Amino acid sequence: METNHSGFDEHRVIHSLKHYLPAQAPLKDFVHHNTLHSFQDRPFFDAIRSASQVFGYKVSLALNEYRAMYSSGQISPVVLKKVIFGHKGEARLENWLEKLLQKPYPTTGTPRIGTLRSTWKKQYHIDLDSLVHPLLFRILCSYLDQGIAIWGFPVTNTTFLDALREMERHSLTSFFRTRRARNLLLNGTPSISELLDLLVGDETLYETYLFDGQFAHQGWSGMVSAIEDGPQTLLDRRQLSLHDLITFELLLEIDALDAHFGTQWQPLSQTLSHKPTDLFANTPVTERDEVLMMWQEAFEWSYYDQVLAGIQQNKLTRKQTIGKSFQALFCIDDREESMRRYLEQLDPRCETFGTPGFFGVEFFFQPETGKFYEKVCPAPVTPKYLVKEQGRTTKKQKDVHFNKHAHSFYSGWLISQTLGFWSALRLFLNIFRPTMSPSMASSFRHMDGAARLTIEHTHQHAPENDLQVGFTVPEMADRVEGVLKSIGLVKNFASLVYVVGHGSSTINNPHYAAYDCGACSGRSGSANARVLCYMANHPQVRVLLHERGIDIPDDTQFVGALHDTTRDEIAFFDDQALQVGNREFHQLNRQTFAEALDLNAKERSRRFESIDSSLTPEQIHDKVKIRSVSLFEPRPELNHATNALCIVGRRAMTKGLFLDRRALMNSYNYAIDPDGHYLLNILKAATPVCGGINLEYFFSRMDNQKLGAGTKLPHNVMGLIGVANGIDGDLRPGLPSQMIEVHDPLRLLMIVEHYPDVVLATIQKIPAVYEWYSNNWINLVAVHPETRALYVFKAGDFVDYHPLTDHLDAVADVEPLVESNGENFPVFILS
Repeated sequence: METNHSGFDEHRVIHSLKHYLPAQAPLKDFVHHNTLHSFQDRPFFDAIRSASQVFGYKVSLALNEYRAMYSSGQISPVVLKKVIFGHKGEARLENWLEKLLQKPYPTTGTPRIGTLRSTWKKQYHIDLDSLVHPLLFRILCSYLDQGIAIWGFPVTNTTFLDALREMERHSLTSFFRTRRARNLLLNGTPSISELLDLLVGDETLYETYLFDGQFAHQGWSGMVSAIEDGPQTLLDRRQLSLHDLITFELLLEIDALDAHFGTQWQPLSQTLSHKPTDLFANTPVTERDEVLMMWQEAFEWSYYDQVLAGIQQNKLTRKQTIGKSFQALFCIDDREESMRRYLEQLDPRCETFGTPGFFGVEFFFQPETGKFYEKVCPAPVTPKYLVKEQGRTTKKQKDVHFNKHAHSFYSGWLISQTLGFWSALRLFLNIFRPTMSPSMASSFRHMDGAARLTIEHTHQHAPENDLQVGFTVPEMADRVEGVLKSIGLVKNFASLVYVVGHGSSTINNPHYAAYDCGACSGRSGSANARVLCYMANHPQVRVLLHERGIDIPDDTQFVGALHDTTRDEIAFFDDQALQVGNREFHQLNRQTFAEALDLNAKERSRRFESIDSSLTPEQIHDKVKIRSVSLFEPRPELNHATNALCIVGRRAMTKGLFLDRRALMNSYNYAIDPDGHYLLNILKAATPVCGGINLEYFFSRMDNQKLGAGTKLPHNVMGLIGVANGIDGDLRPGLPSQMIEVHDPLRLLMIVEHYPDVVLATIQKIPAVYEWYSNNWINLVAVHPETRALYVFKAGDFVDYHPLTDHLDAVADVEPLVESNGENFPVFILS
C-alpha cells in the first residue's frame, strides 16, 4: 500500500522565494518597479493587507494622518462621504463616517514572517542573525564586488559554492569554527533538505524556516535572486544562485550552533509548543482594514476629482496659428511637465509633445571609452542593435588621488603625504564653494555631442556579439513612423523639431540611475535623441515616410538635445548642420529654452529649504546648479516625488491646467488611431513603467524602513551593487527617505483620451497590462474625445463619472504661487 506524502519540494520553495523577494537590480541598472510585484495578481487592497500580515510591511498611512488631512481640507468631506456610500450604502453612511473620524483602533499584531526562527532566541537563547549575517554579508559582497575592493575575490571563475569549497581546501584559515559544517561543504554539496533536517527536523516546517531566513535579509537575498535571473546586470559576471546562498547560510547556522552548544543540540521542532501559522493562510478582513481602505480611496479621489474637474472645466483655447515656431518632443517624465508649460508660456507658437524618452529606438550604446554595452531602452526590451560612439573629442577626467596606487604601502604613504593634503583642502573648500569634479555623475558625459554615432547600418559593419551595428533605412523609417504617429505629429511640421532626452547630474549619490531616464534603463537619453534625429533627417527615410502618409517638408530639421533635470541645463546636438534660416531660428529658440530653464529652476526651488524662492529666476538657477555639485547635498533633486497622474491624450486637454509637476504626459491623438493600435503600444509600455515609478514611491513612502532604503546618511555602497547601513547591514531596496519625504502616496491615475469601448478593448488585449487595472493597482479614467465626458474603470467596465468639484481657482501668473509655500498645490486653471 502506498502512502501519499507530499514531502519538501526544494525547487518549488526556491521558486516561491524568488517570487516574493525584492526584485531590485544592481545600482547601475536601478529601474523603478512595483515593490509588491509578487502580490499583483490580487486586488490591490487584498494584496497589501496580505503583505502586511505576512511580512509586517506598513502599507497605509496612520489613522491620525488621514484624519489630520481631513481636518486640513486635503481630504474632501464630500469625497469621503461618496466613498463610504459606495462601499456601505446610504443607510450606514453616518455610522461609518463616525468610525472613520472618531473610533480608535489598535495597531495590528506581529507579522507571521520570522515567528519560527525566533525560537532560537526564545528557547535556545542564541542570536543566529548576529552570529551568521556579518560573515555571510562580507563574503557575498566580496564575491560580487564590481570594483570597490583592491583585492578581488580569489576564485571567481566558478560557482559560489565551488569557489568557497576551493578556498576552504587551500587556505590556512576557515570560514567555519567547527568541523561538521566544514566537512559537509568539503565532502560534496549537501542538499538543503539534509541541512534543514539537522536544523529544523520537521519537514512540514522547512518552507517556513527558509522564508524566515531569507526575509531576515531580504535585500541580499533579493539581489542574489535578481543576479541569478539576469547575470548580465553585473559587468564582471558571477555564477551565484539563491540555492547556493541558502546552502551556505544553513552551513553557517549549523557551525554557529555547534560552536555554542557542541553537536548535541536538538532540532528546532523539538522545542516548539505549537506550530506557527501558515505564512500565506487567508485571514478575515477587519473593521480597521475597511476603515483604512476607505480613507486611502478618499485621499486619492480628493485629488483625482480636482484633476478630472479641471479637464472638464478647462475652457482655455488659443487661436491656432498657421506656422509653428518650433516643436519639441520630451520624455513623458513628470519633471518635464513644468518645462513644457514654461516653453508654451514664453512662446505660444511652439508646440510640445511627450513620449517615452528612448524615443522608440531600442539599442545598446557603447561609448568610445567604454568597455561594455549600455542598454538605452526599457528594461524588459532586449535590443538587437548596437550604436557605437566614434571620434570622441573629450577626454575622461580623473582625480589624480583616486587610483589604486593610493592603497599600496609605499605609494599610498607618499600620496597621502602630498596629494592627500590637497585633497583634504579641496574637500574643505567644497563645503563653501561646491564645484564640478570628475567624480560627478554627469548626464552630459554619457555621450560626446561632437562624436560620430554608427546609426546607419552598412555592409561594412560586421555584427558584434550577435548585434547589428546600426539600423537599415527601412528599420529607421519604421521607428520614426511609430514615434510620430503615436504622438499625433504627422502634419504641420515646424521648421525645427527638437527631440529632448533627459538625464541627471549628481555627486555622492549611489541611486544616480534612478534620477536618469527610466525608459533608457536608468541612463541618459542623449544618444536616443541624436539617433532619432538622424533617422528623421535622413532623405531616404523621408521618402518612405511620405509613402506612409507622413510628409515632412524639406526645410524641417530635427535637432537632438539633452535636458539635465538636476541642473536645469540643456545641450543641443548637431546644430552646426542646420540650414542658414533654421540656424537663425535656433538661436532665438535657445533663448526661449534658457528662460524656461530659469523659470523651471525657480518652480523646483520651492521644495528646497536652502533656497529662497523669492529671488529672481536667474539667481535661483545659479543656486540650483551649485546645489547639484555639493558633496553634502542629499537632495540634489526630488526626482518623481509627488507623481500621481499619467495622461495619454492631446495637449489641449491639459494645456490650461496647473498640475504642479505631478503628471507624466504621453501625447496621443485618437483621430489618427481609431482602433487603438498605437494606444496599445503606449499602454503596453506606460502601464508597467509609470505604474512601477508610482508604486515604488508609494510603498517607499508608506514604509521607508522595510520597503524603502531609510535615510541616505549612513549608507555605504556595497560592491557597487547596492547600499547598506554600516559595513555589515542588509542591502536596502527601495528609495531613500530624501527621495520620498514630500511624496503624497497616491496610486497612479491613468487618464486616456479615447472612446471608452476602444480603451477597454485595448487593455484587454494583453493580460499583463489588464491586470494592473482590473486589480486596481492603477486607477483608470477614459475621457470622451469629443464631449470630454468622463468614465472610470470599475469591475471590468467603464461607468460614468461626474466630478464633485464644481469650481477651481484660476491663476494668471504661477510665480507668486511658487513663492508662497513648498506644499503640494491643488489643481489651478491657468487664465
